[in-house]
Amino acid sequence: MLDELPLNWRTPVEWAKQVLREPLAVLNDHAHLEKKAATNALELMNRWPEPNPPENWVKVMTAIARDEVDHLAIVVRLLARRGGVLTRTHRNAYATELRGLVRLGQGREELIDRLMVSALIEARSCERFFLLGEVCEDRELAKLYGDLYESEAGHFRLFLNLARELPDAARVDERWTEFLDAESSIIQRQPLGPAIHSGFSV
Repeated sequence: MLDELPLNWRTPVEWAKQVLREPLAVLNDHAHLEKKAATNALELMNRWPEPNPPENWVKVMTAIARDEVDHLAIVVRLLARRGGVLTRTHRNAYATELRGLVRLGQGREELIDRLMVSALIEARSCERFFLLGEVCEDRELAKLYGDLYESEAGHFRLFLNLARELPDAARVDERWTEFLDAESSIIQRQPLGPAIHSGFSV
């Protein structure tokens, strides 16, 4: 499965061992990511360039949003059961930097970029969940991460395919290559810490 992800930089398995030293903090970060992913899908639903989006566009975005809300509920329940607390605020410098690549105010080009950012976040999350599931000695957490990584891979493909199917979409594959190069640099300079999109210390 991981071989299908087009990421230019692969996270070392040692990253997972580092972040799992603080499992409740990772769950808190994870919950916020699921919440933001659901919000993103619903917001994208209204980004279709014409007044009436096609049925498939609405169907895909609402399906992704439902998946993310379901994941959010699972993670929040697990966090609470283990004595953790969902924080009121959350920052994700990785996602913020990726969104800085979006060509704002440029119609379809902006929408293509937003879909690619979403695809990249899902692809990186998929990779990270796989690694967490592989090294986690807590069987419940290992199952959680193992169950989720396939879902994230599915979302990654949906977002990228939608970008390629946009009417008159130009330079999509070339733009995707640019985004992959940028993402590789962005993820490697993230700060260390118990977060899904954190950096890695050798």
